[in-house]
Amino acid sequence: MIRPYNVHDKKELFDIFKLNTPKYFDPKEVNDFEEYLEQHSVTYLIIEYENKIVGGAGCNFREKDNTGRITWIFFHPNYTGLGLGKKMVEHCLSILKLNLTLEKVVVTTSQLAYKFFEKFGFSLKETEQNYWGPGLDLYLMELPIDKNS
Repeated sequence: MIRPYNVHDKKELFDIFKLNTPKYFDPKEVNDFEEYLEQHSVTYLIIEYENKIVGGAGCNFREKDNTGRITWIFFHPNYTGLGLGKKMVEHCLSILKLNLTLEKVVVTTSQLAYKFFEKFGFSLKETEQNYWGPGLDLYLMELPIDKNS
């Protein structure tokens, strides 16, 4: 089940985030994630599996450039390979596409996850070494939105 984030999810979500550190996130990013939740909690989604929080993702729209964003997507390591990431990205895309002015969706990820986003049609636009932290490169990806589909 995918549902909106609420403040009572914070501890469990941060425990999952820490399980993904330092493999997928640099330890200093926990502060950035906390700031995101403080400022944009209404755009964050939780995914539950068997009534347990197993991950989440941010999903928001910027009017100034008609761009959607999927951000801070991560899952409990014990629940990978179940199709939950696919389900979450598809859910975020369906929400973003409700905005008729949407022109593209942007994902900022790393060399560890960019191939996952390629499966949805995202293409790599730029990279920057050690952007997130040592050994974690920025992979900026975009998905243009076809207005005719």
